[in-house]
Amino acid sequence: MAKSKPGKKELASFTMHRTNTVLKRNPPYVAKVEKIESDYRNIVKVLVRWYYRPEESVGGRGVFHGSKELFLSDHYDVQRVETIEGKCYVHTFKNYAKIPTVGRDDYFCRFEYNVATGRFTPDRVAVYCKCEMPVNPDDFMVRCEGCNDWFHPSCVDLTIEEVKKLDHFLCSDCIPEDDDGRLSDSFPV
Repeated sequence: MAKSKPGKKELASFTMHRTNTVLKRNPPYVAKVEKIESDYRNIVKVLVRWYYRPEESVGGRGVFHGSKELFLSDHYDVQRVETIEGKCYVHTFKNYAKIPTVGRDDYFCRFEYNVATGRFTPDRVAVYCKCEMPVNPDDFMVRCEGCNDWFHPSCVDLTIEEVKKLDHFLCSDCIPEDDDGRLSDSFPV
């Protein structure tokens, strides 16, 4: 009689002894559970719709993509329920920006992604600042009290520390001019 092989177990990481190199598993895959079904053998399966990370999409990760950004794809799959490792929260961009403390299991989504064509919905988003980039929630920005546009401190020649000390901020387009055409210094900029 043949000896049965012991079962496999999945590891989160492994340290190679001779080189002290640590091998780690990639970030977890994230999917939206669309349907849960059980077959006649009581095997439970889930229909999932996969989220993609920016680096997994056409064009890759851009500077405006947040570190926790995901795209809801049109890629569906059926998986055994045992493949689910845990629960996470995929917020809208607006709700994600309001979270006081972003947790390990918090992500956000502002685009849907068509895997076959590489196209996004919406295909455009609002841009801000002098650099005309979409908002990256990982980057600090300051809002102009005149035009309500948002700016990166470095794009308006300020540091984050300087911006945090300001009571008011007006961008260069909104600073009122004096009668002789000079910019007023009524707001600390």
